[in-house]
Amino acid sequence: MKVNGVEVEDTFAEAFDSWYSRFIITAVNEKWAHIAATEATGFGTSLIACTAEAGIERILSPSETPDSRPGCAVQVFAPKKKLPMELIKRIGQCVLTAPTTRVFSLGEGEPVDVGYKLKYFGDGYEEVRSAFEREMVAVPIMMGEFMIERNLTIAKGVAGGNFIILASSAESALAAAERAVEAIAEQEGTITPFPGGVVASGSKVGSKKYKFMHATTNERFCPTLKDKVEDSALDASVNAVIEVVIDGVSVDAVAEAMRLGIEAATQVEGVRRITAGNYGGNLGKHKIYLRELF
Repeated sequence: MKVNGVEVEDTFAEAFDSWYSRFIITAVNEKWAHIAATEATGFGTSLIACTAEAGIERILSPSETPDSRPGCAVQVFAPKKKLPMELIKRIGQCVLTAPTTRVFSLGEGEPVDVGYKLKYFGDGYEEVRSAFEREMVAVPIMMGEFMIERNLTIAKGVAGGNFIILASSAESALAAAERAVEAIAEQEGTITPFPGGVVASGSKVGSKKYKFMHATTNERFCPTLKDKVEDSALDASVNAVIEVVIDGVSVDAVAEAMRLGIEAATQVEGVRRITAGNYGGNLGKHKIYLRELF
């Protein structure tokens, strides 16, 4: 099958269940809301080595936030038992410390008392009060008050949706990936957790040589190894490969984000083929077939 003249392989992306929290960070202006959200989602690319997968879902206008200020919708993915403490650490270290910020729960799920536990930074001077039609914790800080909703929520989502762009040059691959990430940003409920939304170092599970490694380079997709690897997935026309990984609130949201991203990427000159990463169904139960997206 071809999309915009580019071959889309008959394969599937393998995604898996993962717990997430979705919340809003607001501030006096978009600049500080975005700074706080960027800090809170840092070191959040892959659970291979990070304590969470995290990203900014989208920028929110004042009409979309509980306190009528600019904000960012954020998602953090982690194992269920570890997720509440992950939220406490990220919000406590990266949002409470940022000027003028507030935090509000976004979406349904199981309540976790993240805000209530962060109150202890107030050393007895904190208050629990009703504000913005929600139960809020107000912590006195040097800039005034940091406010966070008493309970955030956690729910089961989907991580690991992906597609891989094979291109004639690094310039084409990067342009296609950037275009894809911009398109995916329009899909509510999804994030692209890697730097700028893209993965330059797509990996495989385990290692052929080093038993202590949980993941290593995917040599079949490395252009510099085309002539060294017997089962290389690349032909002479492909000189750069880049991956886009998507997490989201549901399989449907992730699948639609993949469709939008592939549609956008295939409009870039120099893109030769689109495929996806999977492990034969051994990693996750959700198989998102590329051809079924169109």
